Amino acid sequence: MIHAMNHFTITAEDRAATLAYYCGLLGFVEGWRPDLGFPGAWLYAPGGQQAILHIYWDRPMPATRTGVIDHMAFTASDLKAVKARFDAAGLKYDLRRQPGRDGQPGTWQLFSHDPNGAKVELDFDAAETL
Repeated sequence: MIHAMNHFTITAEDRAATLAYYCGLLGFVEGWRPDLGFPGAWLYAPGGQQAILHIYWDRPMPATRTGVIDHMAFTASDLKAVKARFDAAGLKYDLRRQPGRDGQPGTWQLFSHDPNGAKVELDFDAAETL
């Protein structure tokens, strides 16, 4: 029986740029990772006990960067601060608002691409404001 998504794994070319994006910009924390015999990183949500993003540094990059997976989505908070970090870093993003029920505004979605070409979606509560 499936209980939940455990983690995503990505292949990355540039360790510093990749960690700057996920840790510096999005707020993940690099944490404990067993010695698996190859270089990589496990990233956690702040205070989290489960690594939700695994990164390989030693694999060749695929010709088609996204393969069959279109994007990764993470639940996030503090839309204003996250948007400000993207703006300060000069990174492109697409900010959308889903329609909600009964004509109410819905979830905020911020889409961007990491330094390796993976599409990342951040979902913010509909009650957040800019």
